[in-house]
Amino acid sequence: MRRSAIERLLPAAYQRACVPGSVLWALLDVMEGLHAPDEAILAEVDALFDPYRAPDDMVVRLTRWVAMDHVVASHRPDAPLPLPVGRLRDLVAHGALLARWRGTPYGMRRALEVATGVSGFAVEEPDDRPFHVVVRVPAAAADHLAVITRIVEAEKPAATTAEVVLAASPPPDQPTAAPSA
Repeated sequence: MRRSAIERLLPAAYQRACVPGSVLWALLDVMEGLHAPDEAILAEVDALFDPYRAPDDMVVRLTRWVAMDHVVASHRPDAPLPLPVGRLRDLVAHGALLARWRGTPYGMRRALEVATGVSGFAVEEPDDRPFHVVVRVPAAAADHLAVITRIVEAEKPAATTAEVVLAASPPPDQPTAAPSA
C-alpha cells in the first residue's frame, strides 16, 4: 500500500500533521516498505493457480487439488515424480474435463492420454465378463505402466475390476505406416 493511501486512512488531524520530515511521514514510509513484498506476491497470486505459470513444486499441490493425487502418490516424500512436470501441468489444466467424465471409458482414455502424452489407448468392456474393463496400452506408453495402473484403478467405476494389457509393438523388421500427406 502506498504511503499516500495509508495517509488517507488516518483521521483528519493526523493527515494535517503528516508533512515531509515529520515522524509520521517517516513512519508511513516504513509502512509502505513493509507492505511492498506482500503486495508484490498478491499482484501475482493468480500465477500460483495457473498450471502453466505456477512454480514446479506448486504443480504437485495443484494436481492433488483437482483430484488427480493418485498420479503423484508416493510412499516416500523424496521419491521422484512419476511424470514430467509438463505432463502434471496438462493434468491440472484438464482437471475439470477429467472430473466430468470420470468413471467412463472416454474419461479413462482421456486421463491416460493426458498423463502419458501418448494416444491409442483402448478401453474395452468384454461381453463375457460383466463389470470388468480391459485397458489396452500402446507400446509407446510402456515405460509409464505403474502410473497407468494407478490411473486405471482410480478412474474406473468402483464396482468393476480392471486389467491393464500392454499392446504388442510391431516387429523391428516391419516398417511402420508413414503418415499420409
